[in-house]
Amino acid sequence: MNPAAASAPTPDHAALARRIRALAAEFGFQRCGIAGVELGEDEAHLRDWLAQGLYGSMEWMARHGDLRARPQALHPGTIRVISVGLDYGRDADEAWATLEDGERAYVARYALGRDYHKLMRQRLQRLADRIAEEVGPFGHRVFVDSAPVLERALARNAGLGWIGKNTCLIDRDGGSFFFLGEIYVDLPLPVDAPATAHCGTCRRCIDVCPTRAIVAPYRLDARRCIAYLTIEHAGPIPEELRAPIGNRIFGCDDCQLVCPWNKFAQRTDEPDFRARNDLDRASLAQLFAWSEEEFLQRTEGSAIRRSGYERWLRNIAVALGNAPSTPEVVAALRSRAAHPSPLVREHVEWALRRHGAG
Repeated sequence: MNPAAASAPTPDHAALARRIRALAAEFGFQRCGIAGVELGEDEAHLRDWLAQGLYGSMEWMARHGDLRARPQALHPGTIRVISVGLDYGRDADEAWATLEDGERAYVARYALGRDYHKLMRQRLQRLADRIAEEVGPFGHRVFVDSAPVLERALARNAGLGWIGKNTCLIDRDGGSFFFLGEIYVDLPLPVDAPATAHCGTCRRCIDVCPTRAIVAPYRLDARRCIAYLTIEHAGPIPEELRAPIGNRIFGCDDCQLVCPWNKFAQRTDEPDFRARNDLDRASLAQLFAWSEEEFLQRTEGSAIRRSGYERWLRNIAVALGNAPSTPEVVAALRSRAAHPSPLVREHVEWALRRHGAG
């Protein structure tokens, strides 16, 4: 045996874990915890959800199902997961006011500003680099929605919050308006105690859902979820779900806005997540008038770019169909009645019929 190796001090992993939490705070993360990699019960829950076809057209959910619940298979050598949360929350009263104004566009709060993926990934990589400065090279991989990761279960096990009846992660002090990111590591760090659930008998999130997508506590039917329909779904929006969508053109926050834990949540303002292009106050007609070039220019660096211009117009056409029958609303719809996209035309025609102007 190498005498130097034999006399090398045993790493103080508890001290390292404390250092990691301090570094995470230094890089702007409001919460940080460490979890193991065992997700047996969550894997069973995921398999049941997939077996029922509740994922809609998101085929990658089924294709990579097992990997989501097996961190060590996704990144060999992983024995711990560092989970972090980054706030993006805004004033709930402001959100409700927009939802109540049928001529204004509602964009999910997370998508009003800069796309979080790149920002979080950069910060997580810096955190990983700093850990390497402390311990030397180590096996790791950073994730921010970039691979099949069961992030809410891991975050719960790391003590960041519990999975609520709306399937969102909820923190007692910070509510649920925060992003998640992970670093898979091969370091034997001490794990945190999992968060305990505090939804109790409350079912406000279930009752408020416009399309009844929360079919049971902790069970979401993505095929009915407005976030899925307006972002992930590529084809026509089922006609019976168009009216309940209201003025929501990209995502939905109702199940979070109504959650009591968000009412008094203490949040941190992240400048990069502040609204751009007046998306927190723009009218539907204004956004519907954007050309494709303008859409691409204004959504640069935004999560909204993911939907593409055609779905953007489809979504706004539905919202205009649900808006008050004003000359401006009808004129906006008629301006796209001959749009080259059959998808857009279909939804414009539906909307015009709603106003008796078909």
